Amino acid sequence: MRILLAVDGSPNSLDAVVSLIKHMDWFRDPPPAVRLVTVHLPVPKVGGMSQIVSHDMIERYYREEGEKSQADAVKLLEGANMKFSSVVLVGDPAQMIVAEAERDRCDLIYMGTRGLGAVTSLFLGSVAMKLLHLSKVPVVLVR
Repeated sequence: MRILLAVDGSPNSLDAVVSLIKHMDWFRDPPPAVRLVTVHLPVPKVGGMSQIVSHDMIERYYREEGEKSQADAVKLLEGANMKFSSVVLVGDPAQMIVAEAERDRCDLIYMGTRGLGAVTSLFLGSVAMKLLHLSKVPVVLVR
């Protein structure tokens, strides 16, 4: 069993981490392989930006911000003695999560929602709703 655990550092995403830890007994031995994933939106491209900000600086920014977003989830997983790997991706969150789940041959995507409610989600959309439409992998949403 391979589980992609998507987090963004929000309280809702940490609720998903806590839920996964709490429900590990749902999964048979051996314990599932957990892939901790954070997706950072791309920095907007601005003309002449490359003269001021290097590619390496942008990559470091993505990595550092992603590590900050994952920090609390990492503490929770390590505190539960769970083995996991992690990655920080850049792009559209729903598309990148689905692509990573397919690439890593995950059996399940586990993530929190923002709890916006049906009416708000209808107008604003959400990563969770978009992911549900794109994913061929089963998704567990924790509210």
